[in-house]
Amino acid sequence: GSIANAGTPPAAVPKTEPVPTVSPAAPQAIKPPPASSVAPAPAPAAPPSVRRLARETGVKLASLTGSGPAGRITAEDVRTQRGSSSPTPQRELATVATPRARQAARELGVDWRQLQGTGRDGRVRERDVRQSPASRRGSTLGSHAQSVAVPVSSRRRTIASRMMVSQEKTASVTITTRIDASNLVGLRQQFKQAAGGSLIPSYSDIIMKLVSLALQQHPLLAARAEGDGWVIPASAEGIHIGLAVDTDGGLVVPVVKSVGTLGLFELAEQSQVLIEKSRSGTLTVAEMQGSVFTITNLGSFGIDAFTPIINVPETAVLGLGRIRREPAVIEDRIVPRDQMWLSLTFDHRIVDGAPAARFLQAVSQAMENPSAWLLRSDAAK
Repeated sequence: GSIANAGTPPAAVPKTEPVPTVSPAAPQAIKPPPASSVAPAPAPAAPPSVRRLARETGVKLASLTGSGPAGRITAEDVRTQRGSSSPTPQRELATVATPRARQAARELGVDWRQLQGTGRDGRVRERDVRQSPASRRGSTLGSHAQSVAVPVSSRRRTIASRMMVSQEKTASVTITTRIDASNLVGLRQQFKQAAGGSLIPSYSDIIMKLVSLALQQHPLLAARAEGDGWVIPASAEGIHIGLAVDTDGGLVVPVVKSVGTLGLFELAEQSQVLIEKSRSGTLTVAEMQGSVFTITNLGSFGIDAFTPIINVPETAVLGLGRIRREPAVIEDRIVPRDQMWLSLTFDHRIVDGAPAARFLQAVSQAMENPSAWLLRSDAAK
């Protein structure tokens, strides 16, 4: 209470309301904040490539302890965790591929996830896709791999091998010329009219005989490579000419022996027998050996000029184009004539351009005047 001074009447003390007492609140349990409101733990340190690897392999970085500098997580940590959490695979499969590798895989129909990458951190590169066995098995034919494997016959392998040997072992050059084949066409028409049911020499037969006559004048074009040098026929009896024949099984070259000594109709009989045996598959090895020159004809397919491949170990091959009637200028007049292209491929190691051109010129003259050349051949026997 208050203290009053002596002699002073006490002052009236105002009556106050009692202060209500507040009982302390009952303690309440503190609820933890929702899990979503908890601040996330800092992400483990890892470079972007390792994070990408972890995402694609399903490995949580938070569960790893980094083995790199300053506790950084490495690609090896991710792979180790992946290997410990899954059954041991037969081989480690790729998990990351470069954009170019993915594009190549789509084009070739290759599952890049089945490849073992050679790039950084096992990344699959474009080279890995293109060199994969799946790509070499034929997926190159399309992204949908809708292809069928074609077996390679022994004959096709032999042809391929000889073609590659020719390209690798010869210095081949091809020269072409166009000739007037009107007299050649007229001669064969005469043979047809006088045949009386007998065999009619083909254009290839007539040209083969004429080529044999030109080879006697230019024997170097009939040279064969043997050992470290070349050999040439010593006489007309040694001029054996191969004739390329198209068969269902591939290209076959039977050889007509001693063309220089045969008459035209004898030659036609032998070539017909060899062509039939070629297409029936009954040719013997001996019937395909020993040629010094080869003739190939694509004229029946509408081809004019082309680049025939030398039949090693020969020196040259003559390609025959189609015979086509065209306007030509003769003595200042335009007249229709039968024109034909010739393509001569020769080995420049053995023959220079000028001798090869002279030989082709001789063949051209013989084909433009076949009757005179054939009569001269018969007279020389």
